[in-house]
Amino acid sequence: MSDLQRKRISIEGIVQGVGFRPFVYQAARRWGVTGWVRNDSRGVTVEAEGPLHRLAGFLWTLREDIPPLASISRFEMADLPVTGAAGFVICESEGEAAKTAQISPDTYVCPDCLDELFDPVDRRYRYPFINCTNCGPRYSIVTAIPYDRRNTTMVDFPMCAACRAEYDDPASRRFHAQPNACPECGPQLTLRDGQGRPMALEDPVAAAIGLLRQGQIVAVKGLGGYHLAVDAANDAAVRELRRRKSRDEKPFALMSYSSADILRYADVDECELRLLGVVERPIVLLRQKAGHPLSPAVAPRNRYFGVMLPYSPLHYLLLKESFPALVMTSGNLSDEPIVYEDGEAAARLAGIADAFLVHDRRIETRADDSIARVMAGKALLLRRSRGYVPRGIFLPHPQSSVLALGAELKNTVCFTRDDRAFLSQHIGDLQNAEACASFERTIGHLQQILELQPQIVAHDLHPDYHSTRYADALEGVRKVAVQHHHAHLASCLAEHGVKGEAIGVIFDGIGYGADGRIWGGEFLVGDGKGYRRVGHFAYLPMPGGDAATREPFRMALSCLHHAYGGDLPPLPVVAAIPEPERRLLLQMIEKGVNSPLTSSCGRLFDAVAALCGLRDRISYEGQAALELEMAIEGEAEEGFYPYDIEHAEEGYIFQPAATIRAIVGDLQGRVPVSAVSARFHNTLAYLVAETCLLVRADTGLARVALSGGVFQNRYLTEKCVAILKRGGFEVITHSLVPPNDGGLALGQAVIAGWQAEEG
Repeated sequence: MSDLQRKRISIEGIVQGVGFRPFVYQAARRWGVTGWVRNDSRGVTVEAEGPLHRLAGFLWTLREDIPPLASISRFEMADLPVTGAAGFVICESEGEAAKTAQISPDTYVCPDCLDELFDPVDRRYRYPFINCTNCGPRYSIVTAIPYDRRNTTMVDFPMCAACRAEYDDPASRRFHAQPNACPECGPQLTLRDGQGRPMALEDPVAAAIGLLRQGQIVAVKGLGGYHLAVDAANDAAVRELRRRKSRDEKPFALMSYSSADILRYADVDECELRLLGVVERPIVLLRQKAGHPLSPAVAPRNRYFGVMLPYSPLHYLLLKESFPALVMTSGNLSDEPIVYEDGEAAARLAGIADAFLVHDRRIETRADDSIARVMAGKALLLRRSRGYVPRGIFLPHPQSSVLALGAELKNTVCFTRDDRAFLSQHIGDLQNAEACASFERTIGHLQQILELQPQIVAHDLHPDYHSTRYADALEGVRKVAVQHHHAHLASCLAEHGVKGEAIGVIFDGIGYGADGRIWGGEFLVGDGKGYRRVGHFAYLPMPGGDAATREPFRMALSCLHHAYGGDLPPLPVVAAIPEPERRLLLQMIEKGVNSPLTSSCGRLFDAVAALCGLRDRISYEGQAALELEMAIEGEAEEGFYPYDIEHAEEGYIFQPAATIRAIVGDLQGRVPVSAVSARFHNTLAYLVAETCLLVRADTGLARVALSGGVFQNRYLTEKCVAILKRGGFEVITHSLVPPNDGGLALGQAVIAGWQAEEG
């Protein structure tokens, strides 16, 4: 017994509500060590005692063989005096320490629960709320920490004797599974008609399937909010949903029971198949299969479908042997946040949904579905929400606690604590009252569960953004205004834990520049500490200001004026503008009246899309650029257009006149739009590479970070990465943090943290 030792092990990360304590208990029994384990407000604490060889095996198991939903961020040990106590026990949770425990994201229904769901002899057969410690709702139902049932919305459902026995049994898969329930004691489904009246039905799921087969629109309450569902193969139903939802052309998301069903309408490679099946269950962008059986109104003028596999038991029940795919779009009117409260759903979705499939488990926090695609050989999140939030992101170094308020569009907020950043779920565009209210609720909820009260608040440099006005109204905090594109650069570097400067290629639609102009085609050098602008796209007028974003023909006219002066070429986009309006727009451009200057790459995409006749007006943000990318057929086109890089006092300036004239020449020569689009994309990729070579010659930097919403474009991003790597650059792209404004808050938080450190 001379080698008998006792250790205290402090473990932080996602270790509550994921079966970690029973895992520790079972590991202790397997290795023959004594002691105890308990949850606390930092994570999990273990005291373990035994011979050195047994203790070593136990500790290896704790680090390397953890439950599927667990994630360890800190593992610390300390020696204790040996007590000689027998047995190993699971203690009650302790909540006195500083509350730094991490909550698990909501997750899909695990294979074990799925087997039980469809097992006729199981007591949870076809129960839509089946779960265990390895799966089910987490973040959307938690109200406080530590993560115990009393601190979730499951407090409304006292467990029956059978569920309580499972909950108390360390050998059970449902030991301390906080949402544990069964048909006798747990949440229940109800089908309501379009006026919200309950329908007396024995099987609400079967009745909802019947309505969907008839072409009806059913609002379905899920984990983080309501979906609007229709049969994706029913063209009339899909078009009616578009009409009622006021969503003219933006693609709808799809859900299918299995990957075999998805293969009926989409082409899926191995990497995409893996991404579809991860526990987070994001919507994945997949290439449409020729001759697919789904309605063309699901994703008009798009070569991709956004597809997800089921993640809740209810989804599996709706889809099994029923439909090749259901449209599962967010339950809202266009541009509003997803509806998640029952009363709100009845009011806001009235007139859209023909019926409501609802349940009585409260959703504490709304969370839209995450969206991802495979790009440059790895997964890229375009929207980081359900399944990923509130998982922490490691920072390059510890920093002061910061609240970062994000951007005006695709808003998320971010809190930091020590060496961790907590990026919120997708909130949306802060341009309506409901989104602004959701923004404030999200801040309050994260503050509560993280128990943080930061004294530093970061916000965008733009003085008129809602987030800036929110920051201005706060008292007793230090406010840090962060330039938009610097935040993009810092976000990309922080996601990868990169220290030191990089060349930042930051392409997006709109960001308020340090000179008061609208930036968006930027070459920066910097890191979280600071930046300098070393290049940009030439400034072009935006006639009508924000109207030029909604009507790309305005930017086409601006580009043509830049390239040709007043002698415009006879293109259809020019002829389509009534002569009085065209004359007025040209006067605005020439005199600078209501025509703010922009270096935006996104606006250049808009202009080229309009020149090509693809899109003169848009119905959703980024539509023109997306359709220009979608116009490319295959990747055989290697041609590119001439371009000019001017070396000016403020850096390297891309002058697009030669490019525009060459595009016009191709269009007048009846070159297919697919080739024109590919050549334009190739031109930008070569422009990026040449500018980075020039900056490398000036600075010695060989690391390039690509960020901004334009780098959601797969063709452009992969072209840039390939050419830069051939040029000897290390290229950093986003993966778990969106390149668009959904990742901006992370960069803001890191920059504000550095400023605080430097006083």
